Amino acid sequence: MIALLRGVLIEKHPNQAVVDVGGVGYDVTIPVSTYSHLPESGSEVRLRIYTHVREDALALFGFLTQDEKALFEKLISVSGIGPKMAMAVLSGIPAVDLITTIRRGEVEKLVRIPGVGKKTAERMVLELRDKMPAPSGEDATSSSGGPGAPTAALTAVEQDVLSALLNLGCARPAAEAAVRKARVAGAPPPPDADFEPLFRRALELVR
Repeated sequence: MIALLRGVLIEKHPNQAVVDVGGVGYDVTIPVSTYSHLPESGSEVRLRIYTHVREDALALFGFLTQDEKALFEKLISVSGIGPKMAMAVLSGIPAVDLITTIRRGEVEKLVRIPGVGKKTAERMVLELRDKMPAPSGEDATSSSGGPGAPTAALTAVEQDVLSALLNLGCARPAAEAAVRKARVAGAPPPPDADFEPLFRRALELVR
């Protein structure tokens, strides 16, 4: 099984990275938290890999840290949660917040993640509450946003945020509206604005 990839980052998208290792390009599914910390394309990257094997497919899921991979593995151990939903959960809420939310049994926060229903959230709490590590105390990214600017075109960063929301299963009209509303003080972010803070704000606003 593939456990780690180290090579050149060829492409990166909110849910996908392509890594060239010795001339072979590996297509890796990644969560938003990993995407937001990847270097620029052409740089060297190292990803922890979970290899998922089925009768008809072999899929690679990548993470920048071992802790993130371990959390993913805990999620897929829950009845009814497969790799795709686990990635949606990791993309839908920062890892530190997810640990705290599960330890506190805050089902109402878990069901805000696209694709997670009440029964699934309750199973996550029931099966993982005692398996979660103690919270590290890191600050969560702020999810507050200002009024939108509905007539302005989306920047490159906002296009990536929109793509991430669509990959989570959000409807395009609602996702676009959320991205626009997430703009601070009614203005689009500068071209080099951070992806993850805007994504977190938009995810809170999507309906």
